[in-house]
Amino acid sequence: MILPGATVIVKNPDDIYYRFQGIVQRVTDGKAAVLFEGGNWDKLVTFNLSELEEVSPQKK
Repeated sequence: MILPGATVIVKNPDDIYYRFQGIVQRVTDGKAAVLFEGGNWDKLVTFNLSELEEVSPQKK
């Protein structure tokens, strides 16, 4: 189950964010808003839950 605060990866190979890892900010109506942070940018993108897979966070 994907809940806010979970770390997820985009598993849809047709999506521009394929294999990007982010943090779920909110879940509503079968969709999740995922925050991607990287270098000099932050982006909040909405995905269907079927396009996401929960992963354990990795240390950098």
